[in-house]
Amino acid sequence: MEIFNTTRDIARELARKYSTMTHDELDVLESILVPRKYLKGQMLLSEGDVCKDILYIARGLVRQYYFKNGKELTEHLSVEGGIVMCIESLFKEEPTRLQIEALEPTLVYALPKARLEQVALHNSNIQILYRKILEESLILSQVHADLVRFEAAQDRYQKMCKLMPQVVMRAPLVYVASYLQMTPETLSRVRTAALKG
Repeated sequence: MEIFNTTRDIARELARKYSTMTHDELDVLESILVPRKYLKGQMLLSEGDVCKDILYIARGLVRQYYFKNGKELTEHLSVEGGIVMCIESLFKEEPTRLQIEALEPTLVYALPKARLEQVALHNSNIQILYRKILEESLILSQVHADLVRFEAAQDRYQKMCKLMPQVVMRAPLVYVASYLQMTPETLSRVRTAALKG
């Protein structure tokens, strides 16, 4: 995994991934990116905060989760190259019920929604980038929903290994189990069976 060190690198990587850009558009994109560092265990967003940014993970591992009946439920896990946000809070500008925590020392680059929308008005490629990021986020949510809705435990784990190998290797098993909506014991059995198979 490449490690990007400058805001320019991140702007280039986002353009490569989501949209082609002119030199000027790269300058504009670079100008709105805000680097932020978090220590392991630090919160990127807490329940009750309003999500104002789309976050691109340059380095590290984060988890998005919420509380239900006193239990933590993991909704999303993401590593380098991933995007994380609380989409409902971002668009409704209302407090979120989700939390985002760094599971490793993490470096993110924030795309402030207000600035992004402002520059997207005058730059069609930045508009495309914004749309593609949102599309990707919605697709990932759907993939996760379908995974837990339709797949057996064994298949859920195997699909996750294919789709998110870095997450499976690096995230604590308790969070992987929660993301896959199974108990740590079930996940342990499933992993053992997968290793034997």
